[in-house]
Amino acid sequence: MITTRKIHYHNQQQYRKMSGILMISAWGFALVIASFLFLWLGYKLDEYLGTAPNFMFGLFFLAIFICVMRLYQEAKQRMKEL
Repeated sequence: MITTRKIHYHNQQQYRKMSGILMISAWGFALVIASFLFLWLGYKLDEYLGTAPNFMFGLFFLAIFICVMRLYQEAKQRMKEL
């Protein structure tokens, strides 16, 4: 009975370590997908409107800014929970 609780606590510690890594990798994936999606959308808007790469760069940087701000908010909330 004692060893079962000890193993359970050890697994919980490993899960907490892995949850941080999984959160960072999920945000990295979201950053890449959002930036490429917004980059493509901006390219299509520029192609349709006949403008220079204004929308392409604007939406690309907007996607990066939004993802970084959401990551910061998530990290700030997790720090409060500790």
